[in-house]
Amino acid sequence: MYTEGNNAVNTIYDNHGRPLNYLRLAVTDRCNLRCFYCMPAEGIKYLPKKELLTFEEIERLVTTMAAMGVSKVRLTGGEPFVRNDLMQLIRRIVEIPGIRDLHITTNGILTAPHIPELKRLGVASVNLSLDTLNRERFKQITLRDEFDNTFKTLNLLLEQNIPVKINAVVMEGKNTEDILPMLELTKEHPVSVRFIEEMPFNGEGSHYPKLTWTYNRILEHIRSQHPNIEKIRDDAHSTSYNYKIPGYAGDVGVIAAFSRTFCGTCNRVRVTAQGILKTCLYDNGVMNIRDLMRSGATDEEVRSKLIAAFHQRAANGFEAEQRRTDHQQVHESMSTIGG
Repeated sequence: MYTEGNNAVNTIYDNHGRPLNYLRLAVTDRCNLRCFYCMPAEGIKYLPKKELLTFEEIERLVTTMAAMGVSKVRLTGGEPFVRNDLMQLIRRIVEIPGIRDLHITTNGILTAPHIPELKRLGVASVNLSLDTLNRERFKQITLRDEFDNTFKTLNLLLEQNIPVKINAVVMEGKNTEDILPMLELTKEHPVSVRFIEEMPFNGEGSHYPKLTWTYNRILEHIRSQHPNIEKIRDDAHSTSYNYKIPGYAGDVGVIAAFSRTFCGTCNRVRVTAQGILKTCLYDNGVMNIRDLMRSGATDEEVRSKLIAAFHQRAANGFEAEQRRTDHQQVHESMSTIGG
């Protein structure tokens, strides 16, 4: 269903009655880390530049989707700041009518020099990928010695009062001993530390026969040391179950990314760096927007194709995985999908 209000404020709903107002847009598949949970140690075969959406195509797509009711955009990668002149794109997007919130997910390595301008442009928040506070474990997980740059970015974001969420993927045998120390970041700082179930988006498939560090186990581990932790309100479309330790400045979230318990309220769609629309993280792409635009399609034709795709959306991640046209289990790199 697609509705247009009296004030030309549109809303797009999927076939399950869920509003779609959040676009996660990958601007590159390249990354300067080799995280264990994201790609093989040898990396992935990156796309030629000509296969990526251009800034002009991205601006056109966001403008079209904003007119349909998308008001929140998150730029992801790969690592978004690896793409040349990313700030130029950010300056364009924040001026698009209808876009109220622009967010960025980054590993922080190249982000620090841009933080003052991100503040001036009104970037709503930054999600910082940081899986450990231990420099040696950081190097083991990412295969790069870049902890200092990431932590510098965290401190600068806090200094500029830009809302920060720290994304930490919980990996058995890699960083489970970091859960409680990372939780302590919320004691003095108004940050949200979010622990995420590991997913099989690493270019290889699942690392384990069975996921043992589920969201329930993560929460039980936290409660073993903080039995007074309190449940707080989750936003309407939150992917995390959110909690707070009394007296702490920040909060903690646990994301059931593999268990997929939040699908019923999902309001987001993804577009990969090469312009593939994913109406669910677990599908393998339902539409090639890049090729459609490059074939000469009008904005109305693009909008019509988008509406048709939204009206065939899977009910949840399990159905999306079953529908995959490659008939394979999920295995692609998160760097290719868009984080």
